[in-house]
Amino acid sequence: MPELPEVETTRRGIEPHLAGRRIAAVTLRRNDLRWPIPSEISERLPGQVIESVERRAKYLLIHTAAGSAMLHLGMSGMLRVLPPEAPIGKHDHVDIVLEGTAEQRGRVLRFTDPRRFGSLLWQPFGELHPLLATLGPEPLTDAFDGDTLWRGARGRTAAVKLFLMDNANVVGVGNIYASEALFAAGIDPRRAAGKVSRERYASLAAEVKRILAWAIERGGTTLRDFLNPDGAPGYFFRELNVYGRAGEPCKVCGTPIKQAVLGQRSTFWCPRCQK
Repeated sequence: MPELPEVETTRRGIEPHLAGRRIAAVTLRRNDLRWPIPSEISERLPGQVIESVERRAKYLLIHTAAGSAMLHLGMSGMLRVLPPEAPIGKHDHVDIVLEGTAEQRGRVLRFTDPRRFGSLLWQPFGELHPLLATLGPEPLTDAFDGDTLWRGARGRTAAVKLFLMDNANVVGVGNIYASEALFAAGIDPRRAAGKVSRERYASLAAEVKRILAWAIERGGTTLRDFLNPDGAPGYFFRELNVYGRAGEPCKVCGTPIKQAVLGQRSTFWCPRCQK
């Protein structure tokens, strides 16, 4: 599943080709994905100029004066900027067609989603979509730090990994990055969130920021793929310490990596390095 760095990589890949461009048309090859696609997408977007592309958590917002198209990639979604003549595949559900200019030919922003767990919704201008209203701070901003986590965790008995993955506490820290950040901070993912000290939350917040920034930087090396009709998004090559390495030796101490299920998600940790 695309996580925050993959979504941010997507945003950085498509925005230079969208910002300032006028939308000529919207083609919907189906009227629903995870949820029904609102009529405003096809009624309000054509004719609008794209002002910017923003990421909020794992949502991408294509802002115009009329409102914003709000995209979520789900488990298998992909956005690409393509020539208008690019062949249409079985799972290419949405095209946002851009007008050409004297300097640039027309292009198509194509949303492909084989499993259809993604979504395309509408946020009216000046309003906040209900799905965004309850989100916590962005992890790569000053609004997120160890004190934010420590205060939110007071009295919480849930495992610290589940607490970290709760979007009400901080957005976009998915399963992979939660596992890796907890390893880097030396915290057992099963420990009760309320039992983690203020000092250790400071370390955890710093590792979340470091690992997410590193992953985004790695993803940015293949942004050219967003202009390749046959290319996949430029997701970074994961060099992971614990995630997906059950039974393999810890890269730090050599102890076999453990695996368990927390909140219906696979969790990996080193029993020696993480306490």
